[in-house]
Amino acid sequence: MSRWVDVGASDDVAGGAMKSVNADGRELVLARVGETYYAAQGRCPHLGGRLWQGKLEGTVVSCPRHHSRFDLADGRVLMWTDWTGAKLALAKMFKMPQPLQTYPARSEGGRILVDLEEKP
Repeated sequence: MSRWVDVGASDDVAGGAMKSVNADGRELVLARVGETYYAAQGRCPHLGGRLWQGKLEGTVVSCPRHHSRFDLADGRVLMWTDWTGAKLALAKMFKMPQPLQTYPARSEGGRILVDLEEKP
């Protein structure tokens, strides 16, 4: 069963922009691409960078710390870090790539709603 939570006004997020929101005690990044809204965990699963402070290109968000890249549409890891060689191997030894937790989001009646139902 869905559990839609109001996280703010639809016009709080401009097209091509991101912001941090708190939804039921969870820190999320909320992004708007065109008229579509995306919601995901607010911290990078690599080293905890605040994703809303990163860069948004289409639906791809880059972590401001180590430039890990994720697709907000489905949470896929596109690049775990911009490190190369031994540094990259070491980083993967301690923390394997992990996708972002994403949440369905929509605009309804001038409000942004995020579905916080736990997925298996």
